[in-house]
Amino acid sequence: MSAAPLCADTMRALLAASASHVALEVVEETGSTNADLLARVPSLAAPAGGATLRGPLLRVAEHQSAGRGRAGRSWLSAPGASLTFSLAWPFRAPLQRMVGLPLAVGVAVAETLAGLGVPVQLKWPNDVLKDGAKLAGILVETQAAPDGTIWAVVGCGMNLLMPDALEAAIGRDVSSAPWLAQMDRNVLLAQLLSRLCAVLAEFDDTGFAAFSERWNALQAWRGQPVRLLDQGAVQQEGLAAGVDEQGRLLLDTPAGRVAVLSGDVSLRLAP
Repeated sequence: MSAAPLCADTMRALLAASASHVALEVVEETGSTNADLLARVPSLAAPAGGATLRGPLLRVAEHQSAGRGRAGRSWLSAPGASLTFSLAWPFRAPLQRMVGLPLAVGVAVAETLAGLGVPVQLKWPNDVLKDGAKLAGILVETQAAPDGTIWAVVGCGMNLLMPDALEAAIGRDVSSAPWLAQMDRNVLLAQLLSRLCAVLAEFDDTGFAAFSERWNALQAWRGQPVRLLDQGAVQQEGLAAGVDEQGRLLLDTPAGRVAVLSGDVSLRLAP
């Protein structure tokens, strides 16, 4: 991995216009960047000068000791081997229109990585796969500020390298991107943030409908038999058929096509 440390000033100089208004914070270690930003949303009405969120804010940590994934799962990482960050973003759109936001974020991440020569696929609802294994995970959490603004905290953890000890601790097949690990991480994060901010602004205007075709073009396991599991129990089976304009997973079953809204379920390839 590049020896260049993460630096807010260096990243800021590399951002596209879409992200030029984002405040940047770099910390050596924290529990969870998502938890850090969520804790600051209620203080939006506090006087200027406090630890408040006045506009979009990126918080990136060299290491997270208590990283979180979807459905309360842990996200394990090792210092220097992962890229872990969260972006707090205010939305005008009502909360009910934000169902497909994790999928739109996946599009932003996948399109950025493809532009860097690392083709990936998207697994519903929030995983980025490389060579069939998980490369990155996305966690979106929302909270209303005292003034009624809906804030989304978009977290992403990405494996750049995969030390043997970390892979053993994770206990399942995971992927890494050694090519990205050779990049200056400030350049990598600036490109990810620039694309992500453009996508979030577009999503606030259009909802997920504008992203459904882009997501479907990147879908992993399309046309393959899959299962939806809830705490290990099979809830639904069918052939993966993409997503609709609301971000619902489409499955072709013997009884016809069904649409599944995201919940605390896991999508797996069927045996």
